Amino acid sequence: MDIESWGRQNPIKKESWRTVIALAYQSLGVVYGDLSTSPLYVYKSTFAEDIQHSESNDEIFGVLSFVFWTLTLIPLLKYVFIVLRADDNGEGGTFALYSLLCRYTRVSTLPNGQLADEDLYEYKNDRNLSADRIGMSLKSTLEKHRFLKKILLILALIGTCMVIGDGVLTPAISVFSAVSGLELSMAKHHHQYVEVPVACVILVFLFFLQHYGTHRLGFLFAPIVITWLLCISAIGVYNIIHWNPHVYQALSPYYMYKFLKKTQRGGWMSLGGILLCITGSEAMFADLGHFSQLSIKIAFTFVVYPSLILAYMGQAAYLSKHHVIASDYHIGFYVSVPEKLRYPVLAIAILAAVVGSQAIITGTFSIIKQCSALGCFPRVKIVHTSSKIHGQIYIPEVNWTLMVLCLAVTIGFRDTKHISNASGLAVITVMLVTTCFMSLVIVLCWHKNVLFAICFIFFFGSIEALYFSASLIKFLEGAWVPIVLSFIFLAVMYSWHYGTLKKYEFDVENKIPINWLLTLSPNLGITRVRGIGLIHTELVTGIPAIFSHFITNLPAFHQVLVFLCIKSVPVPHVRPEERFLVGRIGPKEYRVYRCIARYGYRDIHMDDVEFEKDLVCSIAEFIRSEGRGQSFEAVEDIDANERLTVIGTTSTHIDGIRICEDNGELTHVDTEMIEISSPEVPRKRVRFLVPESPQMDLSVREELQELMEAREAGMAFILGHCYVRAKRGSSLIKKLVINIGYDFLRRNCRGPTYALSFPQASTLEVGMIYHV
Repeated sequence: MDIESWGRQNPIKKESWRTVIALAYQSLGVVYGDLSTSPLYVYKSTFAEDIQHSESNDEIFGVLSFVFWTLTLIPLLKYVFIVLRADDNGEGGTFALYSLLCRYTRVSTLPNGQLADEDLYEYKNDRNLSADRIGMSLKSTLEKHRFLKKILLILALIGTCMVIGDGVLTPAISVFSAVSGLELSMAKHHHQYVEVPVACVILVFLFFLQHYGTHRLGFLFAPIVITWLLCISAIGVYNIIHWNPHVYQALSPYYMYKFLKKTQRGGWMSLGGILLCITGSEAMFADLGHFSQLSIKIAFTFVVYPSLILAYMGQAAYLSKHHVIASDYHIGFYVSVPEKLRYPVLAIAILAAVVGSQAIITGTFSIIKQCSALGCFPRVKIVHTSSKIHGQIYIPEVNWTLMVLCLAVTIGFRDTKHISNASGLAVITVMLVTTCFMSLVIVLCWHKNVLFAICFIFFFGSIEALYFSASLIKFLEGAWVPIVLSFIFLAVMYSWHYGTLKKYEFDVENKIPINWLLTLSPNLGITRVRGIGLIHTELVTGIPAIFSHFITNLPAFHQVLVFLCIKSVPVPHVRPEERFLVGRIGPKEYRVYRCIARYGYRDIHMDDVEFEKDLVCSIAEFIRSEGRGQSFEAVEDIDANERLTVIGTTSTHIDGIRICEDNGELTHVDTEMIEISSPEVPRKRVRFLVPESPQMDLSVREELQELMEAREAGMAFILGHCYVRAKRGSSLIKKLVINIGYDFLRRNCRGPTYALSFPQASTLEVGMIYHV
């Protein structure tokens, strides 16, 4: 089942209950694996050092009360009932909130944005809603000040970096906690030499399996998580009935007060361990694009939430009657499991930990793809592991980097105490970023009263700030790991974004006016050769400097010239019928066109063959619509005095031009179609099938025939190969970022996907030095 298509194409209101239940079942394996395994390490991390389990049970009951209300307020109230509504056309996550704000307030830092992008179907928003005076003032302030735009970008990047850090820490703590059950079956001084190697072997196996794709093992994920949830809830019910039926009284907030009053500073510091009970909550929002809001809400509210509450209550009930065992073995999950069930539960726990780790690793791949599409992460190889579910991807470089870092954390710390401190800080930082963005969304996107946003950020922000402070105080005890990792990834991401932005600004400042192109003539020694010249540029207006550099050294260009810009827009998906913006540069007889291909941050770029066909067909459709005196949705570009027309891909041309190459047969040809073909029979035959009526103008037919002959002659790809250097007089920091940081990343990252797919024999690179 293509679970992504359900999230985009079928609104919740139209979903049948069978579909909703099926999606809720699948979400248990994909979304909730991490959250479901948190009982393995929450109590153990909480009682690791700062507080002790006493005979009065004030500590264990206080921790249970904190766990209950934290699970109720953050995952249930905040995410299920509020944050899930702030989807970006069905997509969720930190960058989805950022892109949502970019569209409503125009704070996007993407360099090649156009007003035409705001006419996209998924870009449009309800502008009939009126914001209050404070909301309008906030919007204008964000749009005017460049510094505030950078702050928003840095916040989004920090959230992303912490998600990547969570991708390192979650597999380590989940797997390590799962195998810690071995400590009950061997001597204390032996189990530490067994746990680390076993955990490392499982982690290597987990990362090795990533290139197969989750779709090959996905059918196992949901049953494993369901089995695990049933297991921990059943054990919880048994412990409650058998050991302490009155443990439910500890759910009262009064026990939190007693806990903090008795433990004071130690209790505050132990909140870093309690925080781990909500690790994985962000996945509910981040994986929203794979499912639907209703399915995720049902799965959490009716299955995950009650199972976790019963599990924590059961552990607390057991520990309230066993103080000696707890002090001997450190409070953990497995001591509360009946002895006869420990090995089966250990096996299920290891499988559940692998599933939970799989979810955060896949989420890390997904968010890095989004960042790369929006120009905030160096280009990496993205492998789509499923032909049906395009959200399932694999990034080799990121996978092996995560594996090395995960093994380093596991071997370096060798216990859950330090790893949990690190993981807690990463989790709560992402939640704080989400809270900040959500407060802006409430005012700027939902157009609610600013008091709602203030109440939201004050209520949830104060809770998360309390946990954040408790996690940050553990800096020397492991919390430094996500900070260091985030600093490294933030430096990489911001350097790449800054260098890309400066490169584009150089292109804009040095672009060639169209009048320069009109002066080119055979009198200057310029010749036109057969074929289509495809010049890739980041510019959406004007002529790039690499073209003049190319003409200066090689005074010839093709009979049909296309300036191609492949750009990302801050929406999840661009509909096929809105894929291309096509326009003409100069007079008709010059045969020079501009084509802008637009993709969302979760779209898959077409392969080279299909893209070439769609590109040529879109230009042909533009020529025909222009000749008939009518156009599709058109956009005026004031800067370059160009008029661009919205053209869809070939599959959307129901009554339009279709292309047939190499004598291929179309599956269906209408009788009211005429064929335009070349008078010659070249190596590759190209035909345009055009609707017969209304009558086609002779000049349009000639232009289509010339385009077809150029396509038959072949297509040449002209790419710019730039060397970016900081100009003289730049600051030391700028020189370090551009000359060392950005240059290193540019040399070692992969080229654009479209450049790699172009035939090498038909590709020409034009080198230039950019002084920015």
